[in-house]
Amino acid sequence: MTIARQQHYLRVIETMKEMIESGIYNENDRLPSDLELAQKFDVTRATLRKALTALEDERVLIRRHGLGLFINPKPIFTSGIEQLESVSAMIENAGMEPGTIFMDVSNTDPTDDCISQFDFDEDEKLVTIKRVRTADGDPVVYCIDNLLSKYLPNETEELFSVSIFDAIEQAGDVRIDQAIAHIEPVGYDEEASSILRCGVDVPLLVLKQRHYTEDGEMVLYSKNYFRADKFSFHVVRKRV
Repeated sequence: MTIARQQHYLRVIETMKEMIESGIYNENDRLPSDLELAQKFDVTRATLRKALTALEDERVLIRRHGLGLFINPKPIFTSGIEQLESVSAMIENAGMEPGTIFMDVSNTDPTDDCISQFDFDEDEKLVTIKRVRTADGDPVVYCIDNLLSKYLPNETEELFSVSIFDAIEQAGDVRIDQAIAHIEPVGYDEEASSILRCGVDVPLLVLKQRHYTEDGEMVLYSKNYFRADKFSFHVVRKRV
């Protein structure tokens, strides 16, 4: 690409962002055709497509299959991944009311991998909890938590009104101090996308975490599906 074309390509990107910030284009608006936009920005269609692809990569734009390009809504919730907090706290920090609209609690036969990570007693049960967390009534996170039954409150109904962290800490003397986390982007997941009312065009972020006490005892393994159009995560990195 020549310097002149590169300047045109960058100009389209910056102008498009300014138009979104100023409200000329709003969240979920569908963009005009490539021909209309190329004429508006006075660039070739090849230059325009390169700029639009870059905006897709930045998730400023989102492509909906068979419909075209749309302005991607900004995530409502954002959190530093280095900060360990519950889903409830993330929702509350955004000024919204956390809630639960679905829950399934079941005993699970522990796998060899689970036995190697949890501190099992002979008669210990592994419990799997599935919940949909809501923000002001809208489903935003599908949570699958695995933990030993001894860490749960006697009344599982309490899990409807408090975070899993609070439930564990209120049930005994255990306090979650740290976690090892992995984030994986996924496209459409048949179970999670359906529960969160996502179409094939709404990607998900899967946050897998192993939670430990200060003494290094593993208490909880969680697998949370976040709507990528609602949540974003960032990491503060420092030079050492």
